[in-house]
Formats: sequence, C-alpha cells, structure tokens
Amino acid sequence: MSDMLLSLTGVRQSYGDGEGAVHVLKGADLTVAKGELVALVAPSGAGKSTLLHICGLLERASGGDVSIAGQSTATLSDRQRTLLRRYRIGYVYQFHHLLPEFSAIENVMMPQLIAGVGDRQARARGMELLEVMGIAHRHDHRPAELSGGEQQRVAIARATANAPTLVLADEPTGNLDPATSDVVFAALSDLVKKHDAASIIATHNHDLARRADRIVTIRDGCIIPASL
Repeated sequence: MSDMLLSLTGVRQSYGDGEGAVHVLKGADLTVAKGELVALVAPSGAGKSTLLHICGLLERASGGDVSIAGQSTATLSDRQRTLLRRYRIGYVYQFHHLLPEFSAIENVMMPQLIAGVGDRQARARGMELLEVMGIAHRHDHRPAELSGGEQQRVAIARATANAPTLVLADEPTGNLDPATSDVVFAALSDLVKKHDAASIIATHNHDLARRADRIVTIRDGCIIPASL
C-alpha cells in the first residue's frame, strides 16, 4: 500500500465566468505521505483556504483530481464525498466551532456517534484524546468555561476522534498567544504522527511552520516548495 495519503493532480479552481473569472488555482500538484505534516504558508488571498476546502472535499475543484488514500474523488457523488469526509478527514478551523451546550467530552464524542460508534466506546476514545491533549481533567466543562487554548485542543481532539487519514487545519493557532500556540501545534503534530495521518496546516506563524516536515506555498495558482 502506498504511503501517499493525499495526492493533488492538476487541481484548478476558478470563480465566475468569462473575462471576469478569478483563477485561484491553476494546476496545483501536491502529495502528502503517511505521518507527514506539511505547512502551507502564503499571503492572504493566495488560495490557502480554497486549497484546504478542496482537499477536505468541502468544495469541488473546477478541474484536476484529489485522491485520498488512493481513492480518486473527481467523480464521486455528494453522498460519497460526505461519507469520505466523515470517515477519512478531520478539519480544525481557526475558530474552534465547539457546540456550546455540550461538554468537552461530548463535543469529542459527537463525530464518533454520528459515525455509528457506541456511547461507551466513543466516551473512552474521547477521554483518551483529551488525555493526549492534556485536558482530560476538564472533560466535563462546557466551551465557555475553557480557555482559548483549551477550546482549540478540544477541537483538535474532535477532528481526530475518528482516526482520520487526512487532518487539515486552517490557522489553528491564529487566535492564540505564542505560548499557547506552541502547545496546540505540538499536540496536533503529535496526534498526526501517532495516527500516521497526512496533514496540511495553513499558518502565518513562521516559527511554527518551520517545525513541520516541509513547507509549501501557493504562487501563481501553483503549489511550490518554500523556505522561511
């Protein structure tokens, strides 16, 4: 079995038609291997979020193909894409988007319950992840009772609850202070390595990006290697 868990081939994305069309991606190619964390660093408007949405099957590309764990997604139905997202992809946003009426453990259990996991198993898995995140002692607290860094660590635990093949993070430390950012990034990196997942993290934080396995950027609609 190939170690390549994510493969983008000639991915194009345009918005609008005719002369007014905006061409964001113009044939983007990228592969990410098992256990590899890739930092995506690019100026605002370059297409970072668009790229992550396409990788996460939240948005259909105008052309090209995205393969996840060897499965081409170009011709999948909306239902098939939804199932692939549910079982193969974890997404961490800049804003944690936790459900405010549920506790930390309940937030981490939610994607597992949706996937058909039993309550006891989901709770055990959730506590294991919160332990890895260093916040198991806060498991019964609601988001409003947690700090920003704690909320984001719960969000990471939730994103990885179903042991996804691909973990995507869009500025996951963007709203955190430097010390907390370091803790959150380290926790995310450790989980990616532990689960042998592939991961792309979009970030403006150059210090954190340097800790990734490699760095890429978007230039003229293409993905190219970068150094900081």
